[in-house]
Amino acid sequence: MILALSLRMSPAEALALSSPALLIGNLHRLAVGRDDVDRRIAVPFALGALPGSVLGGLLVVAMPAAVLQLLLVLTSALALARALGWWLPRPPAAALVPAGAAIGAMAATTGGAGLVLGAVLQSAGLTGAAYVATAAAAAVAMHVGRIAAYGLGGLVNGETMVPSAVLAVAILAGNLAGGGFRKRLSARTGARIELGVLFVCVALALVGLA
Repeated sequence: MILALSLRMSPAEALALSSPALLIGNLHRLAVGRDDVDRRIAVPFALGALPGSVLGGLLVVAMPAAVLQLLLVLTSALALARALGWWLPRPPAAALVPAGAAIGAMAATTGGAGLVLGAVLQSAGLTGAAYVATAAAAAVAMHVGRIAAYGLGGLVNGETMVPSAVLAVAILAGNLAGGGFRKRLSARTGARIELGVLFVCVALALVGLA
């Protein structure tokens, strides 16, 4: 979504426009799975992620558009490399606060925090509903921090609220539609679609850079 938006606006504006929508989406996931959140992991991670995302958001405000676009390209390439098995991060689960700070900064500058967040939660032993719910709690902390920073920098304001609300509705509708559609797919077909989407994302990132 961020890569597609960055074709029509600056990367910083794309990050800022998508953040409230992503916050709403993760608040919905958190509300649904609130009883499954592992607070022993979510709390220390959030303690690092909140200030980390604020710092990253403030950097985005002052960062040249070309540098930010290059970071989007690199993040997209890392996502593809991970899907192909070329890069499998295994950060230590014990370092939740510093890991949260680093991933929060990554979320605010490239929107690619999910690349490492999943690895951190998996290395901490989370699976299933606990993994999904704790990831949502972590994402909420990161989105709150980055929205605060974008707001201080003037990227989030009254004019961005309407398109952000439209994106939020689209995300929720897409979640419902995608969940129903995925049930009809074989595991092999689903994996091919996921890999194909990553190739498209790298292409979009390169087009934006050019």
